[in-house]
Amino acid sequence: MMPIEHHPLIVEFPEQREAIHALKMENTHFQRLMDSYETIDKEIVRMEDGIETPADEVLTALKKERLDLKDQIAEMLRSTAV
Repeated sequence: MMPIEHHPLIVEFPEQREAIHALKMENTHFQRLMDSYETIDKEIVRMEDGIETPADEVLTALKKERLDLKDQIAEMLRSTAV
């Protein structure tokens, strides 16, 4: 069995580590996006790990939501890049 992987933002955007930290400290909207992303990511991992067993549509919807949050976060990181 393959281990289930988390997708933390630091892994998704390794070159943006400092920007993620700065935005997390300075921007409440970014903080909310990041908190939502991490909560959903953990929920997906629990589901894929078999700890929770939702309908497939629930897991698919969460993955889409995680991707949407990741896109919003990536856009904020791009717009603050120097």
